[in-house]
Amino acid sequence: MARRHKHEEHANHEAWAIPYGDLVTLLLAFFVVMYAMSSVNEGKYRVLSDSLVAAFQGAPKTLQPIQVGEKQVGSGADIQVTLVQQAMLEGQPRQMLEPTPIQVSDLARMSHASNPNIARDSEGGGTGGADAAGMESLAAVAKSVEEAMADLIRENLVFVRRKGSSVEVEIRTDILFPSGVAQLSPDALSVLRRLAMTLKPFPNPIRVEGHTDNRPIKTREFPSNWEFSAARAATVVHLLMAEGVAPARLAVIGLAEYRPAQSNDTPLGRNANRRVLLVILGPDRPPEGDPADTQAPSAEPAPPVAEPLAPVSTLTAR
Repeated sequence: MARRHKHEEHANHEAWAIPYGDLVTLLLAFFVVMYAMSSVNEGKYRVLSDSLVAAFQGAPKTLQPIQVGEKQVGSGADIQVTLVQQAMLEGQPRQMLEPTPIQVSDLARMSHASNPNIARDSEGGGTGGADAAGMESLAAVAKSVEEAMADLIRENLVFVRRKGSSVEVEIRTDILFPSGVAQLSPDALSVLRRLAMTLKPFPNPIRVEGHTDNRPIKTREFPSNWEFSAARAATVVHLLMAEGVAPARLAVIGLAEYRPAQSNDTPLGRNANRRVLLVILGPDRPPEGDPADTQAPSAEPAPPVAEPLAPVSTLTAR
């Protein structure tokens, strides 16, 4: 019986090449994928993502358009939509795809919505309308007073001055009070009654200011010019009230010699400083007002800071 010879199996010393080749292939594929991922076009990736979302879940819910590739800068407004949105908008009229220009009326409406004061002013109910009405009211008051006191204005005994936010009616004390007293003279009654009847129909507040010259007074009734000027102004207010002017419209202020109209160095200047001033304010202002906003500039220098003035005496009629 023939004997069969077994071939010896030779060891394969090149078996390492197979896994090595697989490893190199995998590394090559890995680096190719990494390189591809490093240069992803974000716009195209988002388009693909939107397309997949639209295919599986319906239309995309985002309201922001997605830029595809490089943005093209044009002279007009650019409409940026995705490919999916373009497909959805196919068949729509061209004017629906173009941006709608903002009209001037829309801008005005938005401005009024953001600032209600503008809307009120445009309707005449805001500050501008109130100021215009106040100016008209003051103009009517000034005209009525000038007509009623025309004879005394010609004699330089009454002065009517129109200012921005008030009307001043200045009455010299020559026709109101005798020297050193706060009682009205007989001639002053008819003058003040005429003035009261003129001011009575108007709703404007009235501030009555008493002024003196710089000559001191010291009596039991009037220790200083503060009390003296306030008493003369209060006397005028009482007569206005007696003639029917509403007390709530009136205020009394005594300013003594500290608001001179002229220099006190001459008898003529001192006579001009002894006066009663009716300041007629706008309808929406309080009668006491601010005495500094309507006063004429002082002809004398202000007292030094080291010597403060006494407070202004204010008596509101009740």
